[in-house]
Amino acid sequence: MLTFTEAEVLGWIVPLLWPFLRALALFSSMPVLGARNVPMRVRVALAAFIAFAAQASLPPMPVVALDSPLAIALVVQQVVIGLSLGFAVRVLFAAVEFAGELIGLQMGLNFAGFFDPVTASQGTATARFFATTVAWLFIVVNGHLLVIAALADSFTSFPVGPEPFAFVRAALPHRWGAEIFGTGLWIALPLIAMLLFANLVLGMISRVAAQINIFAIGFPVTLGVGLIGMLLTLPLMQEPFTMAMERLLAGFR
Repeated sequence: MLTFTEAEVLGWIVPLLWPFLRALALFSSMPVLGARNVPMRVRVALAAFIAFAAQASLPPMPVVALDSPLAIALVVQQVVIGLSLGFAVRVLFAAVEFAGELIGLQMGLNFAGFFDPVTASQGTATARFFATTVAWLFIVVNGHLLVIAALADSFTSFPVGPEPFAFVRAALPHRWGAEIFGTGLWIALPLIAMLLFANLVLGMISRVAAQINIFAIGFPVTLGVGLIGMLLTLPLMQEPFTMAMERLLAGFR
């Protein structure tokens, strides 16, 4: 007859439990995999698979009784770190959407707003286009693999310990909001400069030829320049996106 002690059962479960909780919190908060159209059972299965596959590279996990107050603190720590890692990726996506908002404002397309059922918020056509583009770019440049690697490295940088909020004091995730404006302006600046030059030319035309109805030709011109500029600058989005992602994920390594 096979018998197991409580210590043996905890020794089998605990090394998988803490990585599983951290990975599940990550997949619940990050874009693409954390979207509403991704079933919860898929996220749970991915978190369990990653927790099992990463065992060889993870440091030893503390064996703690699951009914103790320390276990509750460890669960909170894993959730906080996993949510913060997903929040870092979501900040990067928000920066690209912010760039789309700025470009749409300069093109005159911000009046074309619609309700986005995925994020349950009001969005614009250009912001949604940039969000879809960056989602494809995230998969093409293996961004999901970089995030999973940062998740595995986070167990070395922030090991499982009794202080749930030590990570918050060390990483300061509330400062990542500045990345939205910095990266968003970096991506949108070429198009803003092109549209500013087009508006300056239209202003000069309106002063030279006052009989031309500048409002009738201004919107098609700015719209055409904006669309051509988006076509030319979209291939250049990879560099600022990957650099910002590496900068944000460096805090977990």
